Amino acid sequence: MNKPETDSAAPAMDAITGKPMPKPIPASTLVIFRDQPGQSAPDLLMVERSAKMVFAAGAAVFPGGRIDDADFEYAKALGHDDFDEYGARIAAVRESIEETGIAVAVEGDLDAKRVLEARDALHKGTVLADICNQFDWQLELEKLIPFSRWCPPFAEKRVFDTRFYMISHDDHQALATVDETENYNLFWGNAQSVLDRAEAGEVKIIFPTKRNLERLAQFGSFDEAVAHVKDYPSVMVSPNIEKRGEEVHLCIPEGIGYPVTSEPMQAVQRGFKK
Repeated sequence: MNKPETDSAAPAMDAITGKPMPKPIPASTLVIFRDQPGQSAPDLLMVERSAKMVFAAGAAVFPGGRIDDADFEYAKALGHDDFDEYGARIAAVRESIEETGIAVAVEGDLDAKRVLEARDALHKGTVLADICNQFDWQLELEKLIPFSRWCPPFAEKRVFDTRFYMISHDDHQALATVDETENYNLFWGNAQSVLDRAEAGEVKIIFPTKRNLERLAQFGSFDEAVAHVKDYPSVMVSPNIEKRGEEVHLCIPEGIGYPVTSEPMQAVQRGFKK
């Protein structure tokens, strides 16, 4: 299957002003699947961000956040040459524990009390490397499947270069709980149900989340999603602005796995207040 050429580098110039872009902040996000026997689509774990947050205030997003220096250092300590990639995977695991209380891609004693102890320690500033050493946890970073990577071409208050990963977590007994700091609510729901709730005004989703949910809504299982990304490997997605007739649209490239590739600019929910 032929794919369009897509630059893996972050955009250098602001799409609106033409001015140089600031260096983006590396970030990582995890799409956690939970297949539902007897249902047509898997559930995904979403968190709703506090209205006080600078980025994506009040929005429903996948768990994630910025990649810390300690994540890169841990990747190096584990012997990974591509510490950018594996630091991002470590950050995705760490953020999942911090934000949802769910430990994924971790081998070891994952008793609920132990995971909550790890979460509390992370919130107090202990790095994940020290927690793994203390609890005799081993990270299984190959279980994280690269899904996409997004970096906006707009010089907003903060610009994030975000890597999206997928992972299966079919432990229905594992209880996800909100951290009550950056996020005020979390919920499981299939991709289409989240899109429907957004359309009804029940939740807010920003442009990248909406496009990714539309893509994820194509899959009836985690295995289907994995097969899809083999055909459409993760590439850098940097939206561009196009005038179509009388309307200005925010667009992403065709042919990279997304069923919807544009939206009228006036309807777009972005990460920062307009």
